[in-house]
Amino acid sequence: MNTERLRELDRRHMWHGYTDMGKWMAGEPLVIERAEGCWLIDTDGRRYLDGSASFGATAHGHRRAELDDALIAQVQRVAHTTTYLLTHPAAAELSARLVRLAPSGLERVFFSESGSAAIETALKMAYAYWQYRGEPERTLFVSMDGAYHGDTLGATGVGFNRAAYLPLLLPACTFSRPYCYRCPLGLSYPSCGLACADTLEDVLAREGDQVAAVLVEPLVQGLAGGVTAPDGHLARVAEIARRHGVLLIADEIFTGFGRTGTMFACEAEGVVPDLLTLGKGLTGGYLPLSATLATAEVFEAFLGEDRMFLNGTTYSGNPLAAAVALASLDLFEQEDTVGRARALAGILAVELKAFQDLAHVGDVRQRGLVAGIELVADPATRTPFPPDAQVAKKVCSRARELGLVINSVLGDVIQVVPALAMRPDDLRLLMAILLRAVREVTEG
Repeated sequence: MNTERLRELDRRHMWHGYTDMGKWMAGEPLVIERAEGCWLIDTDGRRYLDGSASFGATAHGHRRAELDDALIAQVQRVAHTTTYLLTHPAAAELSARLVRLAPSGLERVFFSESGSAAIETALKMAYAYWQYRGEPERTLFVSMDGAYHGDTLGATGVGFNRAAYLPLLLPACTFSRPYCYRCPLGLSYPSCGLACADTLEDVLAREGDQVAAVLVEPLVQGLAGGVTAPDGHLARVAEIARRHGVLLIADEIFTGFGRTGTMFACEAEGVVPDLLTLGKGLTGGYLPLSATLATAEVFEAFLGEDRMFLNGTTYSGNPLAAAVALASLDLFEQEDTVGRARALAGILAVELKAFQDLAHVGDVRQRGLVAGIELVADPATRTPFPPDAQVAKKVCSRARELGLVINSVLGDVIQVVPALAMRPDDLRLLMAILLRAVREVTEG
């Protein structure tokens, strides 16, 4: 393929999200043509280890024969049929499968295409639930500081980009996140007693009768610096929400499907939310599909004359995506993917130790197969690098030169998100390349 021709087409016509397009158009975009296992291959034949699993979506690696075959078989039956006043085998089977896998009590599945749409669906469900319950004043949503729940307007309204679109957004407020390295309350774990979770108590004591739902990213905040919550934090948040009688939305778009060590992160602390959102790994990274799961209590509020859930999309429950999702869940069972991911997380923990002694690494945090490496100017004082230095982005650029695709998130944090099925040797290579890139950029 003509790499430069494709780059020029991109520069002239494409608009990339969360990207400085001025710099992008002046650069040389990496053009990925194909992939094998956990390796990406560009149009010039160069190979790159995929250290971000396509933002956490690729569970089993690229080009799994079982997923390819499921997609082809479904194409030969029907590529798309709406789920409006119709159903089809793949969607019906997948909804039942997800209910069996999810925490007990979640009984209904609403399909969408993206994680953002799944969150939007959950917000609408929570809002309408209270309308039908005769408490229309409950229109406020509460999320953690620094949360990322997606980019549609509702999802933006409960995330860290809220200030950029404030006049367009729904009412929302926040409580403190469990960022132990830079505790917002100036405390230290474990003597803090999880005081950050208790700030939700303060919010609900003040605003509780106006609150529709509390949103939480269980165990790990993905884009907001890869912040990992201490043990007990999720259960504490859930208990406070329950005690105040508000709905709990667990956003497992990033943490679901084995990423944190259990099939769903909520399982680690025995939490059953009222609404659970899933995406990313649902199809193993093959096709856009998401789901919002609800309890019977939430669903039953929508039953009755002149009641329905006013929400839906053209490609909801697309047969191709649903068929691949079923095949992906088969692989989870047949290969004990979650168990293998836990073993791989042990290797990741060993490899991360080498970063703790680097001159400009302030914090190393991990939960399962997600890790955050926070880079700082001075570890002794935890002083960050100046934002315009873009140190983490430079590390990612150097890693790419060395054959590794990896991403940074907010606050000069390098995020390590390998595929659940990555080979141990590939993971060790990933970490060796990253260690070299961090050392060369920060110490050079």
